[in-house]
Amino acid sequence: MNYDDLIKTATEMTKRSYVPYSHFHVGAALLDKNGKVWTGCNIENAAFGPTNCAERTALFKAVSEGSLEFEAIAVVGGPEDENGNPKIEECCPPCGVCRQALSEFCTKDFKIILANGKGEQKIFTLAQLLPESFSLK
Repeated sequence: MNYDDLIKTATEMTKRSYVPYSHFHVGAALLDKNGKVWTGCNIENAAFGPTNCAERTALFKAVSEGSLEFEAIAVVGGPEDENGNPKIEECCPPCGVCRQALSEFCTKDFKIILANGKGEQKIFTLAQLLPESFSLK
């Protein structure tokens, strides 16, 4: 799978976000070493702690099904427009908690692909977004 396909899948996942509080939609598409794509969206909760980001939703789905080796993740997100649809105008990097969760299962050269609705892409390694991390990998 190429990165454009991952971005497209992540963009589709923004439409499944449950975001009644922040109104900020995020979708993720995680590619494992076997070529399977695991998807996720952000899911909010009135008690903020149980809220889960799109990246961790995809990662936890994959790990819970036995996938433990990953190549890349595409992350796309943005605020709602006046009709409640996601506006993907800027790149949306993973939060610190998601970066740490990814570091538990991904190598330092794992690719993080960020994209916006203008066709722009930014590609980082996990080591670039979480330098000097504490992890098993």
